[in-house]
Amino acid sequence: MLRKLPGDEVRTLVSTTPDTAVVFRPAVVQTPAVITIVVMLGRFITGLIRTVITHPIATTALVAPGVIWIRYGWPIAAAAVTVPCSMLVVWAVAGRESFARWVGWRLLAFWRRLWVYRRHWQPVMVITGLGRHIRGRDYLPRLVRVTCDGWADRVTVKMLAGQAVKDWADRADHLAHGFGAPACRVAIARAGRLVLTFPRRDPLASPLSAVPIPETASVGPVEIGRCEDGTTYKLKVHGTHVLIAGATGSGKGSWLWSTIRGLLPAMRAGLVQIWALDPKRMELSFGRPLFGARYAADPKECADLLDEAVKVMQERAGRFAGLQRSHVPTTADPFILVIVDEVAFLTAYQADKQLRQRITAALATLTTQRRTVGIGVMAALQDPRKEVMTIRNLFPDKIALRLDESEQVDMVLGDGARDRGALADHISPVPELGAGVGYVRLETSPDPVRVRAAYVSDADIRAMVAEFAGVGR
Repeated sequence: MLRKLPGDEVRTLVSTTPDTAVVFRPAVVQTPAVITIVVMLGRFITGLIRTVITHPIATTALVAPGVIWIRYGWPIAAAAVTVPCSMLVVWAVAGRESFARWVGWRLLAFWRRLWVYRRHWQPVMVITGLGRHIRGRDYLPRLVRVTCDGWADRVTVKMLAGQAVKDWADRADHLAHGFGAPACRVAIARAGRLVLTFPRRDPLASPLSAVPIPETASVGPVEIGRCEDGTTYKLKVHGTHVLIAGATGSGKGSWLWSTIRGLLPAMRAGLVQIWALDPKRMELSFGRPLFGARYAADPKECADLLDEAVKVMQERAGRFAGLQRSHVPTTADPFILVIVDEVAFLTAYQADKQLRQRITAALATLTTQRRTVGIGVMAALQDPRKEVMTIRNLFPDKIALRLDESEQVDMVLGDGARDRGALADHISPVPELGAGVGYVRLETSPDPVRVRAAYVSDADIRAMVAEFAGVGR
C-alpha cells in the first residue's frame, strides 16, 4: 500500500509491482521574494560574522585602510598600507620559516579553503555518497577548518550522524580526485570529527643519503631518515622489538643498516652488541666484520645464537629480579639487539621441523620481555601472513614498507591501520621513488607515520667496516 506524504504528489506512476520504484516528486511552492531576500541576507551576515571570527587579522588588514581613508584621507591610508607591507616583505626575506608559519601558510589555507574545498564541497560530497540529497535538501558533512604546511592540506570535517571512519577511508581515492590531490589520508581527530590530509607534493619522493654516524655513543633512539613533514625520524630500539615487513626491493636493508649505523659508536664504547642472523647470506654478510663472532647464516648456527641470547636473557632476569625494572646499558650488561633478516626463512620455510620449532620458541621467548633485560629483536620479512610469522603480535612496534595487497597492511600494522591512512600497498615499486618508504606504527600511538629511511650504499658499508671492524667482538 502506497502512502502519500504531506506535500508530495505521485508523478508518472507506471507500475505497482514490487520491483518497480515509486518516485514521489515534491510539489513546487512559490516562495515570496521578500522571504528569499531575508534568507539570503541572513546567510550573508552569518557568513560575514563567521569570517571575522575565524580570520580576525585578515579582516582587520582589509577593513582598516578604508576606515583610515575615510577619517584621515588617502595619504595617511597609503602610508598605513605601505609601512606594514614593507615590514612583511623584510620579515619574509629575513625569516622565511617564521613568516611561513605565522603568515604564509595561514593565507594559503584561507585561499584553498575558499577556492578548492568550499567551492567543490557540495558536488564532491554528493557524488562520493558522503552527502545525501533528500526531498530537495542536501545533508552534507561540515567543513570545519583547513590548515596548510609545506607539503599538505589538512581538512577537519564533522561527519554526519551515523557515518563511520570506514565510509571515508573507502572513498579516499575519490576524495583525492575530487579535490585535485595525489592522495588522501583519513585520521580520527576526535569523536565525530576527521582530519583529511591532502598532500600537495611528496617530500619523500627522492632517495636520502646515509645519515652521518653519530659522534656520541647512544643506544637510541636511532636516526633513520625523514618524516613527511621534513623532520628527522628516530626509531626506538632499546626497550622494544621491531618488525619490518615489505616486498622484495621495498628497502628493508635501508632500515636495518641505518639502525646499525646509528649504533656503531655505542658498539665501540661497549654499550651495545648486535647479533646478526643472515639466513639469506645476502644482506648482513656485507658487513660481517662489524658483528665479530655474533654472526650466523646457517640455520643451525642461527638457532644456536638465538639459544645463547635466551640464556643471557634468563641470566639477567634472575640477576635483576627485585632490583630493577628497566635496563640501563653498561659495559658489563650491554644492550643486545638481535637483527634477523628474512625471519620467515627460519620460522616458516625451514625444512627441519625440529629446528624450526626451536627457532620459533627462542624468538617467542625473547620477544616476551623488553625493558627489563635489555635485549631487543629487529626482524625483517617479506610475507606477513600469520602462518608465516606466528609471533608477529609479540612485536610492539611495526613498520610496513611496500606491500603487494591492501589486506597485508592490517596484518602488519594492526586492524584499522589502512583506514587511518597507512597506504603501504600504494607505495611505488620504482626504487628511486619507493625504496625505504614505509609506515611506522608504534605501541604508544595508533596513528601510522610515513617515513623514508636513508639509503646506506655498499660504499657506506665498506667505510663502516673499515672504521668500526671488530667492535662487535
